[in-house]
Amino acid sequence: MVEIFETDIPQLTGDELRKVYVYKPDKRGKYPVLYMFDGHNLFFDEEASYGKSWGMLKYLEESKVPLMVVGVECNHHGEEEKGGGRLSEYSPFNFEDPDWGRIRGRGKITMDWFVNELKPYIDDNYPTLKGRKHTFIAGSSMGGLMTLYALSKYNDTFSRGCALSPSISFSPDKVLNLIRRAKYQKDTVLYMDYGENEINYRNTRKVYAEVCAALINKKVLLESRIVPNGDHCEASWERQIPFFIDTLFYNLEGK
Repeated sequence: MVEIFETDIPQLTGDELRKVYVYKPDKRGKYPVLYMFDGHNLFFDEEASYGKSWGMLKYLEESKVPLMVVGVECNHHGEEEKGGGRLSEYSPFNFEDPDWGRIRGRGKITMDWFVNELKPYIDDNYPTLKGRKHTFIAGSSMGGLMTLYALSKYNDTFSRGCALSPSISFSPDKVLNLIRRAKYQKDTVLYMDYGENEINYRNTRKVYAEVCAALINKKVLLESRIVPNGDHCEASWERQIPFFIDTLFYNLEGK
């Protein structure tokens, strides 16, 4: 079952409301929580930006995975409106792009809201396992970049993450510096992938290899994949759900 409520993020878009989607298993008990970006794209095709969702609801209901998923709708404004749109909210740093121009990174504001406002609300109102060990984060594209940022800067909150097709090629030096300066706890786990059909875009293959090496040097427990025939789209990310869910739960209890 997916519950939907509305909230604002005053620090980003004032009193404008956006949706938060909460999947909770039917059985009674307390559950780990996976926080996800672009929540409108996760569960329902009719609400997805391009008419195709990740199909998370079908997977979770059929697999009976003991997991709560909390997805937050992104900012749908253009980058020139209300201080910036999705790219601004989902970037940890400023960058310039030939297609989008100068982007002002407000990722810290976004993550501070996730950690200090959203997570406490979810823990107070839903049957969660509240500790770091059972708190995960995931996203794709810019949401994948934010996953790297969250694990790097908010590692006392998130122990495991999944970064699908992360947007690491816009400002690779800043991404690498983020990782190299981070203090990861020894049990930090990351699933990260790139599609075969997208990885040559803007020198991404080279940057991806450097990012993987930097994470390994920091002793992050990394699972990395190049997805055969994988693309930069929800249909492709849907096919990766079993892989990253397995990583989130692998040896979670230390057995």
